[in-house]
Amino acid sequence: MSKSILVTGGTKGIGKAIILRFAKEGFNIFTCSRNQQELDELKKEIQKSFPEIQVSAIKADLSKSEEVAAFGAFVKKIGIPDVLVNNTGVFLPGSIHDEPEGNFELMMETNLFSAYHLTRAFVQEMIERKSGYIFSMGSIAGTTAYPNGGSYAVSKWAMLGMTKCLREELKPHQIKVTSILPGATYTASWEGSDLPVERFMKAEDVAECVWGAYNLSPQSVIEEITIRPQLGDI
Repeated sequence: MSKSILVTGGTKGIGKAIILRFAKEGFNIFTCSRNQQELDELKKEIQKSFPEIQVSAIKADLSKSEEVAAFGAFVKKIGIPDVLVNNTGVFLPGSIHDEPEGNFELMMETNLFSAYHLTRAFVQEMIERKSGYIFSMGSIAGTTAYPNGGSYAVSKWAMLGMTKCLREELKPHQIKVTSILPGATYTASWEGSDLPVERFMKAEDVAECVWGAYNLSPQSVIEEITIRPQLGDI
């Protein structure tokens, strides 16, 4: 029986790289994005390379709780995913003391609340079947304070805390939980930077770490994966 993975924000960057890595291994795909055209292009790309894979790519803005609920309900009609990757995120630079009004709410709703509500949509069924794997996409910004991190860093610190709590709660139920903490990865948010591409990590390397963690035996779990560019943080 085919397994499935749900990756939020899956049309670009790390999310897309994770989807393609698991599709290569025969996983059916659930994903969402705010951009329907990008979802259609992703679906075509997957079906061309992996025609046996079932792809459900739904437009949803996960900063809105009602759209998180609707997306979760849609997925549940098809099945409970074996792997959940809470990857949706938005980054707006700024400082807590003077960033634009509304930045805090937007980044908390997008980066944290979406993961909280979507995890709750599936976790009871995972507990009942005694299996599942939940990955949370954090950031180096969630472990190290730095200037101009602002509310983004706050949201990623909170994501790490929530993931640690989930890890403790789900230990007895054979559900694994892992925090992914990447440094600067070359994605759309860095396009236009004057730094050379070679200075950044590859999204595919993060995806490979997720795949490797998933493949450990039932006796072991990687609780946190910290990945940095070889030359250090940017």
